[in-house]
Amino acid sequence: MQENTKKTIVITGASDGIGAAAARRLSSEGHDVVVVGRSPDKTRSVAESIGARHFVADYSDLSQVHALASDIVESTDRIDVLANNAGGIFGKGRWITTDGHEMTFQVNYLAQFYLTRLLIDRLISSNATVVNTSSMAHRLFSRFSLEDLDAEKRYDPRTAYGNAKFADLLHAQELSRRYGHLGLASASFHPGVISSNFAQESAGAGVEALYRGPVQKLLTGPDQGADTLVWLAEAEPWVDFGSGGYFARKKPASIARQGQDPLTAYRLWETSERMIEGLPNLAS
Repeated sequence: MQENTKKTIVITGASDGIGAAAARRLSSEGHDVVVVGRSPDKTRSVAESIGARHFVADYSDLSQVHALASDIVESTDRIDVLANNAGGIFGKGRWITTDGHEMTFQVNYLAQFYLTRLLIDRLISSNATVVNTSSMAHRLFSRFSLEDLDAEKRYDPRTAYGNAKFADLLHAQELSRRYGHLGLASASFHPGVISSNFAQESAGAGVEALYRGPVQKLLTGPDQGADTLVWLAEAEPWVDFGSGGYFARKKPASIARQGQDPLTAYRLWETSERMIEGLPNLAS
């Protein structure tokens, strides 16, 4: 690898699964990888195995997301790629975070939205690419409503997960619309249905239903699941892929009809801004 192709790549949800697999592969290609995870032991183990920096943050607490952003900014002068990969499915019951949001929505989407907003100046100055891990669950299980993002009216673990992954897809679209003219690129992708300990790490209940039936035939391993993430991280946006797009197996993939309306992505962004209103920004 030539020196000018080396990238600084921050990967959240990198203590296991496709995040860890992507971190290992990108590090082996000579990139400077920053490993972020929830488990201190697992995150440290992955980072030490590749000689990378690492940070720990629990996305069910938005104050930890703020601390994470501060640590990232202080530790590196540029971010070429931010991979928003943290996530999970949480229980048959509706769990509420200390911030007052439904757990699946906050961990899979709102915390990642907040992190991206906190890092936005650094991302723009770096001409970065933001990559969001979405899922085909946004088509299979989502009943997306901007009026019920925290699932107060009706809760189901699969629906909550599908809605959050739909939000990740919309976030990537709107990032490109708002900041593409400044050189910031974005994308979302479906990694495949990963055969890993995702269910256990996600507090399991309800995950079995996600993997049941025809979806079970599509199970793939973390290394294969990381393929599209690695491709997007190393690719040249607007040349190798269209900014704001949704991808699977390194190719454009179809999205739910509701996601084809730019107004939906715009309204989600505005609603998300209101949700994090009053939370601290980074010091100038």
